[in-house]
Formats: sequence, structure tokens, C-alpha cells
Amino acid sequence: MIHPAIRDLFLNLSRHPAFQELLRRLPSGGNLSLSGLTTTAKAIYSVLLWQMTERPLAIVVDGNKRAEELFEAVETFYALLVASREVAGPQLLPALDVLPMQGMSPHAELCEQRAIGLWRLATRRVPITIMPVASALLRIESGDFYRQLALNLRVGDELPLQDVVAHLESVGYERREPVEMVGEYSVRGGILDVFSPESAKPVRVDLFGDLLESIRRFDVESQRSILKVEEALLLPLTEYQKSRALLVELAERLQESGVPARDLPPPGEPFPGWELLVPMVRPRRHSVFSLLDRPVILWDEPEQVRGAAERLWKRLEQVAASPAYDPARVFSHWEDLEAEAATAVQIGLQELEVFGEPAIGNQSAATTFYIPTRPALSFHGNMPVAIAEARNLAEAGSRVAFFAESTGAVERVADIFNEYGVPYQLGLEQSDSTPEYLAGRAYMAGSVASIYLIRGAVRRGVVFRDAGLAIFGSEDLFDTSELVARAPAGKSALATFSPDLIDLKPGDHVVHAEHGVARFLGLREIDRGEAQGDYMLLEYAGGAKLYVPLTRMDLVQRFRGAGESAPALDRMGGATWSRTKTRV
Repeated sequence: MIHPAIRDLFLNLSRHPAFQELLRRLPSGGNLSLSGLTTTAKAIYSVLLWQMTERPLAIVVDGNKRAEELFEAVETFYALLVASREVAGPQLLPALDVLPMQGMSPHAELCEQRAIGLWRLATRRVPITIMPVASALLRIESGDFYRQLALNLRVGDELPLQDVVAHLESVGYERREPVEMVGEYSVRGGILDVFSPESAKPVRVDLFGDLLESIRRFDVESQRSILKVEEALLLPLTEYQKSRALLVELAERLQESGVPARDLPPPGEPFPGWELLVPMVRPRRHSVFSLLDRPVILWDEPEQVRGAAERLWKRLEQVAASPAYDPARVFSHWEDLEAEAATAVQIGLQELEVFGEPAIGNQSAATTFYIPTRPALSFHGNMPVAIAEARNLAEAGSRVAFFAESTGAVERVADIFNEYGVPYQLGLEQSDSTPEYLAGRAYMAGSVASIYLIRGAVRRGVVFRDAGLAIFGSEDLFDTSELVARAPAGKSALATFSPDLIDLKPGDHVVHAEHGVARFLGLREIDRGEAQGDYMLLEYAGGAKLYVPLTRMDLVQRFRGAGESAPALDRMGGATWSRTKTRV
């Protein structure tokens, strides 16, 4: 549980006159701008804005990397500031990693994250959504469509098993025996096992005819039931609901566009990239903003967002022209998104104070409010300097918050504080779950210290000059580990092979660090937009294929096993390889 003193530490930031004036202006709408904020400051004030208004926030940034960075900080401060857990937390709605007509489907993990995110938006279950502009530009269905993608099973309901199975397959589930991973289901007589992403454990549904008699959670390892429940929510794994009729329409569309018959998929079968052709036969007329009720739209560095949107459209227009593809049916133009946002309250978030700049969607200048902040100092592991800076700030009347990402990291910093005799307050209330090691040191520090030690994913700190608060993130204290694998600069893709991979032949077995034992099928060259390059093609159990860029050959090594017999292939993303790694 978060200590009230920590919550008050950040709640005090909402008292800044500029923020209070911004809140006062919100009901009258219009275009507003909040400037002077670093990334961490933007995260804090975004959470404070939701807390003060309780209106859904949509934060639009320029790209996926920026979205992930901001989301991490927003999630941390939401957990610190929002005491109630009745409302679900913030979410990230990522952009897809492929473009139409590239012949590739979006990554399954992104599809799952987007499907659940859109369902949460349609069911009003999310306070803050962070998205790249490419995600905001992607045309979507109406809220009713996303609400029906999830299936809620209750004991006592009557529902034909074949209807449940058909729905599961239409939203991305696959039949597997036994069920081990999210997105799998199996049927044995009148028993349905299914693993939905909404829970850490899959469910076993017993049916008598069409009647749902019982629902139980079960353990993946032992396959034994462990807990009876009254209902289970089965969330979608894709926002593109699949049906045979839809796939037949898509194949006909390709045929009409002149695709050779030998390249057409079998009738009614999915093919790589079918998802982004769906709007060609089933028009999508809505934007993500349409799912929000009275939203406040935040544009993170508006000019960067606008520039990213323009670059996306240049790439879309460079895709080979084809009667099967019209980018305007898949993505909105920037001007359309501006028009959609015009009905909502809009706030531009900027680090530099810029007056008189036209706001997004409006030719008149935005009303600007300024809160001065600056990035915190980075110490690069020099803790004596960090301790001296913290003491100087505390003696000058400021409060100082140090963030560490894990309990181990918190203990490490606590040790340093103890060594230098620095009093501090721990950012957790003392309870049975608090490690005794930390509880003892926090007790020794007392409750009057103005230096705080908090567990949370804040990488870079910020200094709020007016509020007298300095925050130091984990990367301000210690540099990021150099043990993280990086592709060597200036080397060719082939140079990333280890010596025992150079003479690989199709049919040889290899081991991928994340997915396990696979069969090497050869090298493939892909020349489709941003996916251009050489790839290693691996085959897993069930015929699943994985393309590994040659720049990530550090993840692959030749299989070395005892005996001459061929090893069994792992299932891509399955639990078998995870268990093997755990045993090792």
C-alpha cells in the first residue's frame, strides 16, 4: 500500500496556479497548452488531470517508442496517486507494425493488446489511453462491434458449445491439446478449456447439453482444477473478427485486382496481411476518439505528432498502387483526425515554452499555461555526488524522491543511504508484506525526513522549481547495463552469425532463446517497405513459421543434443520451452 505521505508529495503539484487555471478553463473547451514539462512531469500532470476531472484522457504521441516511455511513467504515477482500485489503470494502444499490402500480418501480441484496449475503451473501462498517432489514424469499427468481441460465461447460462467455439476462433483463439498458453482452447466431450488474457489461470467449463453447469480455474502444469468461479470473461485476441464469408470476400477482392490465381489463398482460408485488407470489403468509418465519452485529448509535442502523421502518409502512398488497396479506407488523413478531435477539449503538452503557436485543429493561437521544470542531474553511479546533491536540496527546503524499479533496487539504495547516514522515508506503508530489511531501515529514518525512497518505473527525474520537489529516476542514479545485447554498429547483417551458424543447412535444428527448438528452413530476403532485409526462416511445431532478422542472430544457436535422433520441435510461444528453461 502506498504511504499517504508519498501520495501527498505528488498531489501538492496540482496546486500550481497555472494548473489550477487550466482546470478552470476546461469546461469552456477550446485549445489549451501546458508547457515547460519534461516527460516525467507530463506523466504526473496527466494523472493529476484525470484525477481532478475524471474525464477519459487520450494522449497522442509521435511513435510507439515514445508511447511506451510515457506509458511506463504514467502507470507508475497512477498507482501512486489513485487510491481507489475500482477503476482499471491506464493502457497503451499501440500502432500496428506492418502496413497494408506488405504481405505480412501484424504481430499477434500487438493484435491482442489492441483488441483488449479497444474493448476497454468501448466498455468505458479505462481512464487514460496513450497511443502513437499511427494508432489514432487507423480507422476502426463502432463501439458496439468491440463490445461484442468479448464473451462472458456465467454458471446457469444456456449457450451451445459450438457457438462458443465458433466465437473463440473468430476472435483469434486456436485449438490446442492441452491448453497451456493464452489464446488456446480445447474441447473434450462437454468440457471446454480456454485461456483468456484476463486471468493468470485458464478456465474449465463443464456443460450439460447447452447448460453451463460449472466453471473452474485450473493449473497449467498439473491440468488440475483449483478454484470454482461463477463467471469467466473471455477477451478477444484480435480486433479483426474472422469469418469464412469475410475471407472469401477478401480473396475475391484480390482476384478482381488482378492477383494471379497461383498466388491466391485457398477459398475461406486466412493469408498473411488479410487483416489490413478488411476495410476494403467492410468499410470502417470511426476513429478511436469516437469510443470516448467527453474526452480530453492531449497532444504530446503537437508539431512532432503532426510530422509523424505526415511521414506515415508518405509511406502509405509509396505502397504499390493496386485496385485491392486504398490507404484512405484503412487510415484517416491528418485533417480528418483534427476534425474528429475538434469537438473535444484539447491540450498540447510541450517541454519548451512557445507562445502564439497555432493549436492543432485551430488556426488561432492556443492559450498557454507554463509550469517550469528541468531534467534532474544524472550521476552515472557516482553515489557520493548523488548523496551530496540530495542533502543540499533537502537543506534548502526541497523534498527529494528517489525511484528504484524493483525491491532489490530499493534495498540497494537503502543500503547506500544507511552507509552515508541519510534519513529517508520509505514509499510504502509498513505491513506484513513489507520486507523486514526495508521496514527496519525506514523505521530508523523516522517520518520527518524530506528524502523519500519509492519503488516505481521512473527512468529519468525532474525538478519542479516552484513546488520545491526533485525527483531522481533509476537511470539518473545508475547507467543502463551494457550487458543488454545490441547489434554492433557498422557491421553487416551476416557478421552477426556465430561461427557454428555459418555452415547451417536447411533441415538443421537450432534453438531460439525465446521460442525453443526449431528447424532451420533457410534464408529469405524480404523487400517490403520497412521490413526490407535478410531473414532466417525457422519452423516450429504445427508448421508455425518465424522470421528472424539477421541482425538478431544473437538469439539463435545450433542445437546440440545427445544422440543422433532429431529433437522434438517446440511450439512457438508454448509453455514447454519456458518449463525447460526454468528447469535448467
